[in-house]
Amino acid sequence: MAFLARTARNALVETRATLPPTVLLPLRAHITTQSHSLETGNVPEPLVQSGQRISSDLKEKVASHTLSPKAPSPAVPVTPNTRLDVVSKHLTPSIRALLPLLHSQPAHYMTIHIHGRPYLVTKGDSIRLPFLMPNVAPGDVLRLNRATHIGSRDYTLKAPEAIKGTADHAKKVFYLDERLFTARARVVGIETEPMRVEEKTKRRQRHTKHVFSKMRFTVLKISELEVKSLDEYEQALKSEGVDV
Repeated sequence: MAFLARTARNALVETRATLPPTVLLPLRAHITTQSHSLETGNVPEPLVQSGQRISSDLKEKVASHTLSPKAPSPAVPVTPNTRLDVVSKHLTPSIRALLPLLHSQPAHYMTIHIHGRPYLVTKGDSIRLPFLMPNVAPGDVLRLNRATHIGSRDYTLKAPEAIKGTADHAKKVFYLDERLFTARARVVGIETEPMRVEEKTKRRQRHTKHVFSKMRFTVLKISELEVKSLDEYEQALKSEGVDV
């Protein structure tokens, strides 16, 4: 063991002796006392004079070059989230030919839309709306002017439909002209459902919350349902300045 320790110590001494002194090592880093701020007085003279090496043609080219204005971004069409109601107000040849036949059969039905919900009704029917209609009281008479179908036993007048595949297909709803018919409903009253109690709990908690709900609904009764004749419809159009 003493022999091995002596051999290792001799090898370490020989390795230290072979290294060159620190003075002879190459100098890799340079120390400078110049400031690197953006002030003109701190810029070295060689950097200031370096701009003189640029040719005059290049200077003129840079000076005459002007940046082109940024092209405006194309306007992106914004599609509203709400429905788009379209009322057809044109006297088409089919309406001119078939409206007298529809008017001749007095038992009519209509698909009336109330707050965006369709209801298939006839005269004398009662409608229980699934909500409480605001700003109405029992006894009020409402004029219903949104209809998509008017029919009898043999004929049906239907509003045009939105073209499938378009962006607003699911949002655009077409209605018949309100001058083709007369539909009125009387507010009969307001109904309420029994009190409902719902228990809400959370896991690993002993507290139980009771939620009480008692919804109210508006009840309507169709008091008038009439289809106008062709002469009445044409007079209504002429009174409003529409070309017939």
